[in-house]
Amino acid sequence: MTRVKFDREQVLERSTELFWQQGFHASSMQQVFEVTGLKPGSVYLAFGNKAELFKQSLSSYAEKTINMIEQSLSATDKPLEGICNILQGMVDESGDCHYRCCFLIKSQLELSAGDEELKAFITQQTKRIEALYASYIAQEYQPDIAQQYATSLMLHIFGLRVYSYQPNSQQTMLTGLRQGLPWLPWPTQ
Repeated sequence: MTRVKFDREQVLERSTELFWQQGFHASSMQQVFEVTGLKPGSVYLAFGNKAELFKQSLSSYAEKTINMIEQSLSATDKPLEGICNILQGMVDESGDCHYRCCFLIKSQLELSAGDEELKAFITQQTKRIEALYASYIAQEYQPDIAQQYATSLMLHIFGLRVYSYQPNSQQTMLTGLRQGLPWLPWPTQ
Protein backbone atom coordinates (compact mmCIF):
# COMPACT_ATOMS: atom_id res chain seq x y z
CA MET A 1 0.00 0.00 0.00
CA THR A 2 1.36 3.40 -0.99
CA ARG A 3 1.21 6.35 1.36
CA VAL A 4 -0.24 9.54 -0.06
CA LYS A 5 2.15 12.46 0.20
CA PHE A 6 0.71 15.84 0.96
CA ASP A 7 1.71 19.18 2.45
CA ARG A 8 0.67 18.86 6.09
CA GLU A 9 0.75 22.64 6.68
CA GLN A 10 -1.49 23.23 3.67
CA VAL A 11 -3.98 20.64 4.95
CA LEU A 12 -3.96 22.32 8.38
CA GLU A 13 -4.46 25.75 6.80
CA ARG A 14 -7.41 24.56 4.75
CA SER A 15 -8.92 22.70 7.70
CA THR A 16 -8.42 25.77 9.90
CA GLU A 17 -10.27 27.89 7.35
CA LEU A 18 -13.16 25.44 7.31
CA PHE A 19 -13.38 25.17 11.11
CA TRP A 20 -12.95 28.94 11.47
CA GLN A 21 -15.76 29.71 9.02
CA GLN A 22 -18.24 27.05 10.06
CA GLY A 23 -17.20 25.97 13.53
CA PHE A 24 -16.16 22.56 14.76
CA HIS A 25 -19.62 21.01 15.03
CA ALA A 26 -20.96 22.37 11.72
CA SER A 27 -17.93 21.14 9.75
CA SER A 28 -18.33 17.61 8.45
CA MET A 29 -15.55 15.22 7.59
CA GLN A 30 -16.90 15.20 4.02
CA GLN A 31 -16.21 18.94 3.91
CA VAL A 32 -12.72 18.30 5.28
CA PHE A 33 -12.07 15.82 2.47
CA GLU A 34 -13.33 18.36 -0.07
CA VAL A 35 -11.30 21.35 1.16
CA THR A 36 -8.11 19.35 1.63
CA GLY A 37 -8.44 17.24 -1.50
CA LEU A 38 -7.52 14.15 0.52
CA LYS A 39 -9.28 10.82 0.66
CA PRO A 40 -10.79 9.72 3.99
CA GLY A 41 -8.09 7.14 4.65
CA SER A 42 -5.32 9.73 4.28
CA VAL A 43 -7.00 12.17 6.67
CA TYR A 44 -7.74 9.52 9.30
CA LEU A 45 -4.26 8.02 9.01
CA ALA A 46 -2.55 11.41 9.34
CA PHE A 47 -4.83 13.07 11.89
CA GLY A 48 -6.87 10.35 13.59
CA ASN A 49 -10.31 11.90 13.77
CA LYS A 50 -12.11 15.23 13.41
CA ALA A 51 -11.36 16.29 17.00
CA GLU A 52 -7.64 15.62 16.55
CA LEU A 53 -7.57 17.49 13.24
CA PHE A 54 -9.36 20.38 14.97
CA LYS A 55 -6.82 20.37 17.81
CA GLN A 56 -3.92 20.37 15.36
CA SER A 57 -5.57 23.23 13.45
CA LEU A 58 -5.94 25.18 16.71
CA SER A 59 -2.33 24.40 17.64
CA SER A 60 -1.06 25.55 14.24
CA TYR A 61 -3.07 28.78 14.54
CA ALA A 62 -1.78 29.38 18.09
CA GLU A 63 1.80 28.79 16.97
CA LYS A 64 1.43 31.35 14.17
CA THR A 65 -0.10 33.82 16.63
CA ILE A 66 2.74 33.30 19.10
CA ASN A 67 5.31 33.77 16.33
CA MET A 68 3.63 37.00 15.23
CA ILE A 69 3.59 38.33 18.79
CA GLU A 70 7.25 37.36 19.35
CA GLN A 71 8.29 39.01 16.10
CA SER A 72 6.38 42.19 16.92
CA LEU A 73 7.65 42.46 20.48
CA SER A 74 11.24 41.43 19.85
CA ALA A 75 11.50 43.93 17.00
CA THR A 76 11.31 46.82 19.45
CA ASP A 77 13.38 47.74 22.47
CA LYS A 78 10.15 48.88 24.15
CA PRO A 79 7.86 45.82 24.35
CA LEU A 80 5.02 47.74 25.99
CA GLU A 81 4.87 50.03 22.96
CA GLY A 82 4.87 46.88 20.86
CA ILE A 83 1.82 45.64 22.76
CA CYS A 84 0.08 48.94 22.02
CA ASN A 85 0.92 48.44 18.33
CA ILE A 86 -0.48 44.90 18.38
CA LEU A 87 -3.70 46.12 19.99
CA GLN A 88 -3.95 48.98 17.49
CA GLY A 89 -3.52 46.43 14.70
CA MET A 90 -6.35 44.32 16.12
CA VAL A 91 -8.61 47.35 16.22
CA ASP A 92 -7.63 48.33 12.68
CA GLU A 93 -8.23 44.88 11.25
CA SER A 94 -11.66 44.73 12.91
CA GLY A 95 -12.76 47.40 10.44
CA ASP A 96 -11.93 45.18 7.47
CA CYS A 97 -15.03 43.85 5.71
CA HIS A 98 -13.48 40.35 5.75
CA TYR A 99 -12.70 40.45 9.49
CA ARG A 100 -13.05 37.29 11.52
CA CYS A 101 -12.75 36.90 15.26
CA CYS A 102 -9.71 35.06 16.62
CA PHE A 103 -10.01 31.33 15.81
CA LEU A 104 -9.19 30.33 19.40
CA ILE A 105 -11.76 32.67 20.93
CA LYS A 106 -14.44 31.80 18.38
CA SER A 107 -13.87 28.10 19.00
CA GLN A 108 -13.97 28.53 22.77
CA LEU A 109 -17.30 30.33 22.47
CA GLU A 110 -18.73 27.64 20.18
CA LEU A 111 -17.93 24.61 22.29
CA SER A 112 -20.37 23.44 24.92
CA ALA A 113 -20.73 20.84 27.64
CA GLY A 114 -19.33 17.58 26.43
CA ASP A 115 -16.46 19.32 24.66
CA GLU A 116 -14.38 19.65 27.82
CA GLU A 117 -11.21 18.17 26.32
CA LEU A 118 -11.30 20.57 23.36
CA LYS A 119 -12.12 23.54 25.63
CA ALA A 120 -9.20 22.63 27.89
CA PHE A 121 -6.92 22.41 24.85
CA ILE A 122 -7.97 25.90 23.72
CA THR A 123 -7.42 27.25 27.23
CA GLN A 124 -3.94 25.72 27.15
CA GLN A 125 -3.20 27.59 23.91
CA THR A 126 -4.47 30.93 25.24
CA LYS A 127 -2.43 30.43 28.42
CA ARG A 128 0.69 30.05 26.25
CA ILE A 129 -0.10 33.41 24.64
CA GLU A 130 -0.72 34.99 28.05
CA ALA A 131 2.62 33.64 29.33
CA LEU A 132 4.38 35.14 26.34
CA TYR A 133 2.86 38.55 27.02
CA ALA A 134 3.76 38.21 30.70
CA SER A 135 7.40 37.51 29.82
CA TYR A 136 7.62 40.74 27.83
CA ILE A 137 5.70 42.80 30.39
CA ALA A 138 8.11 41.47 33.04
CA GLN A 139 10.85 43.49 31.35
CA GLU A 140 9.16 46.57 32.82
CA TYR A 141 7.31 45.26 35.88
CA GLN A 142 7.84 42.74 38.68
CA PRO A 143 6.81 39.19 37.66
CA ASP A 144 3.65 39.08 39.81
CA ILE A 145 2.48 42.45 38.47
CA ALA A 146 3.46 41.40 34.92
CA GLN A 147 1.26 38.31 35.26
CA GLN A 148 -1.68 40.38 36.49
CA TYR A 149 -1.22 42.78 33.59
CA ALA A 150 -0.95 39.91 31.11
CA THR A 151 -4.23 38.48 32.41
CA SER A 152 -5.87 41.88 32.10
CA LEU A 153 -4.44 42.22 28.59
CA MET A 154 -5.87 38.84 27.56
CA LEU A 155 -9.29 39.77 28.95
CA HIS A 156 -9.19 42.94 26.88
CA ILE A 157 -8.09 41.05 23.77
CA PHE A 158 -10.94 38.56 24.22
CA GLY A 159 -13.42 41.41 24.61
CA LEU A 160 -11.94 43.26 21.66
CA ARG A 161 -12.22 40.21 19.43
CA VAL A 162 -15.88 39.69 20.33
CA TYR A 163 -16.88 43.37 20.47
CA SER A 164 -15.28 44.07 17.11
CA TYR A 165 -18.38 42.84 15.31
CA GLN A 166 -20.08 46.08 16.31
CA PRO A 167 -20.21 48.36 13.25
CA ASN A 168 -17.90 51.39 13.33
CA SER A 169 -16.62 50.55 16.78
CA GLN A 170 -12.87 51.18 16.31
CA GLN A 171 -12.71 54.45 18.23
CA THR A 172 -14.89 53.05 21.01
CA MET A 173 -12.62 50.02 21.30
CA LEU A 174 -9.47 52.16 21.39
CA THR A 175 -10.95 54.34 24.11
CA GLY A 176 -11.91 51.24 26.10
CA LEU A 177 -8.42 49.77 25.72
CA ARG A 178 -6.78 53.00 26.85
CA GLN A 179 -9.09 53.22 29.87
CA GLY A 180 -8.79 49.56 30.79
CA LEU A 181 -5.03 49.25 30.24
CA PRO A 182 -3.65 52.55 31.58
CA TRP A 183 -0.27 50.94 32.39
CA LEU A 184 0.53 50.75 28.67
CA PRO A 185 2.36 53.72 27.09
CA TRP A 186 -0.38 54.75 24.69
CA PRO A 187 0.63 57.35 22.12
CA THR A 188 -0.94 60.73 22.71
CA GLN A 189 -3.95 61.39 20.56
